[in-house]
Amino acid sequence: MFALETFPWLTFVILFPIAAALLVPFVPDKGDGRRLRWYALVIGLLDFIVLVYGFYANYDFASAELQLVEKYSWIPQLGLNWSVGADGISMPLILMTAFITTLAILASWPVSLKPRLFYFLLLSMYGGQIAVFAVQDMLLFFLTWELELIPVYLLLSIWGGYKRQYAATKFILYTAGGSLFILVAGLAMAFYGGVTTFDMRELAAKDYALTFQLLAYGGFLIAYGVKLPIFPLHTWLPDAHGEATAPVHMLLAGILLKMGGYALLRMNVGMLPDAHIAFAPFLVILGVVNIIYAALTSFAQRSLKRKIAYSSISHMGFVLIGLASFTELGMSGAMLQMISHGLIGASLFFLVGATYDRTHTLILDEMGGVGKQMPKIFAMFTTCSLASLALPGMSGFVAEVMVFVGFATSEAYGTTFRVVMVLLAAVGVILTPIYLLSMLREIFFGQENQELTSHQDLVDAEPREVFIIACLLVPIIGIGLYPKLVTQIYDRTTSQVVMLLRSHATIPTALLSAPSLPD
Repeated sequence: MFALETFPWLTFVILFPIAAALLVPFVPDKGDGRRLRWYALVIGLLDFIVLVYGFYANYDFASAELQLVEKYSWIPQLGLNWSVGADGISMPLILMTAFITTLAILASWPVSLKPRLFYFLLLSMYGGQIAVFAVQDMLLFFLTWELELIPVYLLLSIWGGYKRQYAATKFILYTAGGSLFILVAGLAMAFYGGVTTFDMRELAAKDYALTFQLLAYGGFLIAYGVKLPIFPLHTWLPDAHGEATAPVHMLLAGILLKMGGYALLRMNVGMLPDAHIAFAPFLVILGVVNIIYAALTSFAQRSLKRKIAYSSISHMGFVLIGLASFTELGMSGAMLQMISHGLIGASLFFLVGATYDRTHTLILDEMGGVGKQMPKIFAMFTTCSLASLALPGMSGFVAEVMVFVGFATSEAYGTTFRVVMVLLAAVGVILTPIYLLSMLREIFFGQENQELTSHQDLVDAEPREVFIIACLLVPIIGIGLYPKLVTQIYDRTTSQVVMLLRSHATIPTALLSAPSLPD
């Protein structure tokens, strides 16, 4: 008899879209992709619905332990197991991955070039991205991390812009090169101490020497710093975003960048706590550099895609500061920033694609005065930009405030260091509304570009586009007004991580009284 209690929820949501992708060549289609896009959308919706039900029925908010655990022997000769599970660190990112990927499928409606391959790649990424957040075996994690690179490379190199080959090649060189550090550090941890294991929980329980931890931490930091991305390993991202199409933008900004933050929290912080304590001040400095450097660079960009790309890099700097705060509030803020930026970044890049489809230009100097012809796009672009600049009442504001307060109240650092870092990070916060509001002014206000308005059909947003943005704005505003919608999923787990760090270092007990976010 079928029992929901024993149903393999995570295995199903990972393998179902991958299996459906393998059936794409057999879907009857006339070559225009109409049936294929409906097929992909139905698969995406079904997978998302199953995931939400499995989460609702089986996830316990009061537990910090791994849940929905499934483990099957795969290749016993290598000690490789199909091991998946979800806790507070991974569950919200799994839900966000399914949500954004389903919307990305809907955003790909205009795609007509090689639709079979396109939707095959999207559905393959659907399962592969969830697997990165769900797998609990180090070797399996490396395999899923690597397999996710291939669809992105193809999506960039085939459906990208004029410099798509350069952007795709740069992406694969940076990310595949960084992956080598995951393999080396992961294998070293697996073989350490004479007991070979790839299980992440068993790896976290090993007693590593400090020198070994520092070396492994440095290797992971390089690998995950490429994906996050951290300065100076970030240069692939503006090129990739500069050539990508709207659905690929949504996957890059909404999901792929979060893989780096998740892996830092899962492995660097959770498995190598002594090394994290040593590296933490360096992470704070890198986070501040990310915020200021990328904000200033974004301010100088004249390409709309590159401006938003550098804005993403800037916002991810808050994740680094939160991870290095040693406070529950700061760690919670880092998690919320990943979720918030995933939603906001996906919405902004989708609107960039929608604007380009109408104006056929990304250069701000060639735009101007199109707000009258496209009032709905103007309204949606403005709302999402306000979310990105951390307007109170939206998710970005709550996440950044939590990181700021969490770090500012951390007694793990001296007062001078905290004050200097907070003031420098605040510079980036001030720059963000300047470049985003000036961007809106250049696109929608000012003197009209007569050549643009007279030769292009500047139609306003269609219902499909309004629906996609509405779906993204609901959680953005919902989290901004009531953060507990999301924080209750991971609070227990992040608190456990902070307690682990406290047990490995002499951190003042005043941390225990650090302010927490009210319900």
